[in-house]
Amino acid sequence: MKMSLSRCILAAAITGLAVSSAQAETTLRMAHFWPGPSGVNEDVLQAWADTIAEESNGDLTIQMFPAGTLAKPDSIYEAAANGIADIGATAQGYTAGRFPLSQIVELPGVASTATQGACVLQTLYDDGHLDSEYEDTRPLFMFTTGPGGIHTIDTDVQTPADLEGLRIRRPTAVAGEMLENMGAIPVGMPAPDIYTSMQRGVIEGLSFPWEGLKGFRINELVSYHTEVPFYTLIFVATMNQRTYDSLTLEQQAVIDNNSGMKWAENAGAVFDRLDVEGKQEAADAGHTIREIENPLAHPDWQEPLETGIENYLTQLEERGLNQARDVYQAALAASESCGTQ
Repeated sequence: MKMSLSRCILAAAITGLAVSSAQAETTLRMAHFWPGPSGVNEDVLQAWADTIAEESNGDLTIQMFPAGTLAKPDSIYEAAANGIADIGATAQGYTAGRFPLSQIVELPGVASTATQGACVLQTLYDDGHLDSEYEDTRPLFMFTTGPGGIHTIDTDVQTPADLEGLRIRRPTAVAGEMLENMGAIPVGMPAPDIYTSMQRGVIEGLSFPWEGLKGFRINELVSYHTEVPFYTLIFVATMNQRTYDSLTLEQQAVIDNNSGMKWAENAGAVFDRLDVEGKQEAADAGHTIREIENPLAHPDWQEPLETGIENYLTQLEERGLNQARDVYQAALAASESCGTQ
């Protein structure tokens, strides 16, 4: 009888250990909008997920939901905030007006590469300039595209006048105002919708970085490219706070060790590489590529871009964001330090 009781106690103890071990193994759902085969999914987000699994010795597993399969592109941040996704990676500009100070980094002249842009954005967040915009989630790391240009199906854009009346997809309202200043008709839509919209004639061109042309197969549809760096699209990978709080201290340490500047710069380096590949793909296809260097000092492009910068900062001030110009100056300062790393 005593032996039986001892065995029961031992069995219960072993079962308890098994339950504890099982509880320590956690699967987190990560939502984003990039295609599964894209370099961003494979070399940034999946690479991050693989690192989390490796450093946690398998206690943390990231289940990836690419291409808007868990939440639509314009709902991914909200999905992370309310727990539909444990982690979301998305463009802040997909939620218009929600991240106005963050989107200062999108203005022309702030960043000339994705690595620099990611460093600037992460620096602004780390220095506390953007805290109020992310109080409902736990940001992991922030990053950007390289500068976006203008790409059209059959229009050779050499000056803003060539954009007059063209329906051009804009990624965010900030970039859209720049396009409107140039005479284009900006059309908003998430990146995954661009390909079919171009096929159907809904838009005649788009503003996009070279990386996006490759990742979303847009080089198949356009023939003309104007490399005029007039915006940078910003992103955030962020986590549901309740999910983070539910993790063990060891699991939280793994997440913390793979947050911040290290992964911001990793993402930036990937985007810079993909920009090179996207441009080479267009060149190999025989497309026409125009390069406008330093458009803020170019006689044709300077006025609409400078007007766009001033209008955006004024709009933020009118919303009561009196720190907008200070954040802009902080972004320019960070741009200098990030550019020399």
